[in-house]
Amino acid sequence: MITRKTDYAIRCVLYLAESQSDIVMMSDIAEEREIPRSFLAKILQQLAKAGIVKSTRGIKGGFSLAKKPADVSMLDVVEAMEGPVAMNICAVEKGRCSLKSICSAHPVWVDIRKDVENRLRKWDFKRLVSFQ
Repeated sequence: MITRKTDYAIRCVLYLAESQSDIVMMSDIAEEREIPRSFLAKILQQLAKAGIVKSTRGIKGGFSLAKKPADVSMLDVVEAMEGPVAMNICAVEKGRCSLKSICSAHPVWVDIRKDVENRLRKWDFKRLVSFQ
């Protein structure tokens, strides 16, 4: 299950992808997508650090996508908020489990991780916007 933070981040990026404006005020995103402003500020910082959004300072400042919507996937946003996608840590960090060579569940965790990554990678924000 994704966290509330990740859900809000996806709502935020989707709003920016749909926006007709070059720069959007944080208050507009918060109001339109029902995201608490203080929480949204932290989310936008993480998205900016990941290179997904950019901020513009000043009286006409706000936020915009740092890339084209087609170049930002749901996987990008999930990983920016949560880190690598995995059902089990052994599927991400090879050194975390000494039993992987004898554990018959290990390949299942790796397969699930790859499947989820591929599915989330397939859904870019241009494609998501087209469904509305």
